[in-house]
Amino acid sequence: MRGIETRIQEIRHRIFREVARMAYHTEWPIEKRIEELPYKIIPGEIGSFRQDVFLERAIVGERLRLAMGLNARKASEHAPISEGIEEADKDETYYTPPLINIMKFACNSCPEKRVLVTEGCQGCIAHPCEEVCPVKAVKLDPYTRKSSINQEKCIKCGKCAGTCAYNAIIIQERPCAAACGMDAIHSDEFGRAEIDYDKCVSCGMCLVNCPFGAIADKSQIFQMIRAIQSGERVYAAVAPAFVGQFGPKVTPGKLRTAMKELGFADVIEVAVGADLCATQEAIDFVDEVPEKLPFMATSCCPAWATMAKKLFPDYANCISMALTPMTLTARLIKSEHPKAKVVFIGPCAAKKLEAMRSDIRSDVDFVITFEEMAGIFDAKHIDIESIEEETGVSDSSTDGRNFAVSGGVAKAVVNVIHERYPERDVKVEAAQGLKECRRLLTLAKAGKYNGYLLEGMACPGGCVAGAGTMQPIGKSAAAVGIYAKQAKHRTSNETEHVKELEKLVD
Repeated sequence: MRGIETRIQEIRHRIFREVARMAYHTEWPIEKRIEELPYKIIPGEIGSFRQDVFLERAIVGERLRLAMGLNARKASEHAPISEGIEEADKDETYYTPPLINIMKFACNSCPEKRVLVTEGCQGCIAHPCEEVCPVKAVKLDPYTRKSSINQEKCIKCGKCAGTCAYNAIIIQERPCAAACGMDAIHSDEFGRAEIDYDKCVSCGMCLVNCPFGAIADKSQIFQMIRAIQSGERVYAAVAPAFVGQFGPKVTPGKLRTAMKELGFADVIEVAVGADLCATQEAIDFVDEVPEKLPFMATSCCPAWATMAKKLFPDYANCISMALTPMTLTARLIKSEHPKAKVVFIGPCAAKKLEAMRSDIRSDVDFVITFEEMAGIFDAKHIDIESIEEETGVSDSSTDGRNFAVSGGVAKAVVNVIHERYPERDVKVEAAQGLKECRRLLTLAKAGKYNGYLLEGMACPGGCVAGAGTMQPIGKSAAAVGIYAKQAKHRTSNETEHVKELEKLVD
């Protein structure tokens, strides 16, 4: 639903804006303000989005807590929204799992899967739907001449839907579960969606695919702004997928000006870290495949890497040990500014999970999505499109910037290998979306991709399709491609920062 301003996007934007306003207005009593906000966001006596205005305000209250970095409350709890609000200023509060939360009282309790005959049924003479059903659950009603399905018998195989000439039989799946490539979503005892966190990799696809807005992740908006307000030098590391996210007229230079107006010390493009990552992975691939490893998989997508390690533990060592672009960029910033704090601003919910790791926290202090960043700009009434333009964000390569789209990571690594080791041939296979990624690794496990470089992207389309993006995926990919061609360097190996790689990975 990226690029469509639905009611869910509208509510999320209001939440992020109001949390940012609370962070900026240090004189406001936060406990009182957060209790008032549900009435401000959902005014009146009739619900704007659901029939029950009180339920809508309760959901807003829960969203506010998560946006403050606080833990979600259980549906049975009746504590005020502000309970434990003082914990928002403590880092460990945000780092308490889970990151992705289902607000149970917002869940529609959608059926997990069902096959339904629609009004489109023509009651045809052939009725192949009845003939192909392996359990005889489909019958043609002799009076209405329409097909019907006995739900008690139906095994949800979908054969009837596939054979209907009129497409009159549909297969309905719970949207959040259908979008989950890890099969991590099931039903609780009341039929509401529930996440199996042993399987979840925090890709956020459930979040953006729930039509009821019942799923939300934690945010560090409040903590990041308070760090800037307290005088900390906070540097913004902006992911390559940023192009076009804040409007078609927002150039990298305008974004840099706007970020500085918010109080950031400076803005660095994470494509710089992508160049370093591509170079490190190229070196590792040549050194290790196939002598030490049967194949090597890219490391930059944390959801893909976590999935691989969870489902294919025997091949965990085949996931590149290269640091991700986010971490390399943060280390580069802190090597020059040791007392700085770094916020990664990008499209990805899983990057929040990556930054929660104890070995990454010293490098990356905050993670904010593009969607959350838009709320911050709104809170400060910054019109980025009309703002004065500074110079561009960073000196990176075309390949580094193209990390944002599916296939871009592998291409960057291959180009470095061709430059450094021209005699080396590299075979590549890529997958996008966790379901495809799982199939890719299943085939790799079977030996189909020995000697290959494998690229995995958890989000279909790549980072431009991350849960924190706001623009249509195809449009974003095109914008990234145009911007990438404007880089001074073509390949990652040509950039100035590559010579600093060795000291950053020690």
